[in-house]
Amino acid sequence: MNPIVSIIMGSTSDMKVVRAAAEFLDEMEVPFELLALSAHRTPEKVAEFAQEAKGRGVKVIIAAAGGAAHLPGVIAASTTLPVIGIPVRSSNSMDGWDSVLSILQMPSGIPVATVAVDAAKNAAILAIEMLALSDEKLAEKFSAFKEGMKNKIIKANEDLKAETFKFRVL
Repeated sequence: MNPIVSIIMGSTSDMKVVRAAAEFLDEMEVPFELLALSAHRTPEKVAEFAQEAKGRGVKVIIAAAGGAAHLPGVIAASTTLPVIGIPVRSSNSMDGWDSVLSILQMPSGIPVATVAVDAAKNAAILAIEMLALSDEKLAEKFSAFKEGMKNKIIKANEDLKAETFKFRVL
């Protein structure tokens, strides 16, 4: 089985964030790979990875990076595959804003879809949405996931009815 999604992190310290993406892809039964590559420490390996990913069957790349967060953009510059960036709040981060801006503010022609700081699960969800456009079985699984989210809110509102307060109107 070959991966169709690549999850790339700038360093293994980002694993605490990207784990949520890996878990969701696992839940959706989507084959993925998980690698650490640094845009600054191993730039040649990043370029090689990005240039070869499509030929290996990868369809979407999720790239997480903190601090200057160049990894998603460097990957996007070297591939025609869609890249989803996860800004990571890191030890040298300005509360994640440096990462957000580094990933979000890409030049024309080199887009990186960007999710919220540390929002790895949303990156995986976006990857699933992209893949489901051409995979009916995955589209059905994802639809069931969305229905489950809706049902949780409906149940939560039913449960809230049991909460009693003296001045509650509804």
